[in-house]
Amino acid sequence: MRYLLSVLKITVLLIMPLFMASPSYAQNMMDHVDLTGKNMTEAELTREQVIEKLKSTTRQNPADFSSLALNGLDLSGLDLSGVNFRAANMNNTNFENAIMQGAILDQAWMLKANMKNADLKGASIFQAQMLDVNLENANLSGSKIAANLSRANLKNAKLNGANLSADMRNQSMGLITGNLSSANLENADLSDANLSRTILEFANLKNAKLNNANAEKAQFDGARLENTDITNTNFIDADMSSATLINLIGHEKSNLAKAKNVGKLQ
Repeated sequence: MRYLLSVLKITVLLIMPLFMASPSYAQNMMDHVDLTGKNMTEAELTREQVIEKLKSTTRQNPADFSSLALNGLDLSGLDLSGVNFRAANMNNTNFENAIMQGAILDQAWMLKANMKNADLKGASIFQAQMLDVNLENANLSGSKIAANLSRANLKNAKLNGANLSADMRNQSMGLITGNLSSANLENADLSDANLSRTILEFANLKNAKLNNANAEKAQFDGARLENTDITNTNFIDADMSSATLINLIGHEKSNLAKAKNVGKLQ
């Protein structure tokens, strides 16, 4: 059974980039994975077993929970710095107030996980599925986030200096970039972030900081930018189709005019 689950996971990871090339890939992914199976809903370890394993590790030699099913566990408040969660299943898992600096979350499944107030500074989040995740007040500064964060709650989150862009050197199977479609980024700090080619369709960026960010070729279709700081933001070839632009701060110091389909500023 474990072998079959491993084969399924490998198959999913192989086809994932093909769907990440368009905003609709998330729904396609859901169509190919049984989200009701034990591997996506149950846990192989208890909180106590996780804590016991952490006791025998250090930040220099962190714990390895890769490919494990940790769905629904309460891991709140734990120090998980540098821990390897690659390809782990952690749907509905509670990471509130956890310290996860430098953690590896590549290819993990974290649907509806609670990461409120979590410290993810410098984390690696590549090809992860994090739809509806709660990252309110979370610290993601300096993190690499080429992942699916559709409908995520990132209110008051810190993403300053984060890299959500597509790595154009590694796109042989399709565009892999940050997907923040319909995400709540109200009051979020995205200053100095790399948002090149990032998907921000219908995202709420009210009162957010985008100053000094690189949003070249990013997709802002239907997004709401209200009281948003865009001082020195690079919008070259960004798509602003149907975006709401209200009282933008520092717009005269940005190159918003070089974006595509820019509507009237209100």
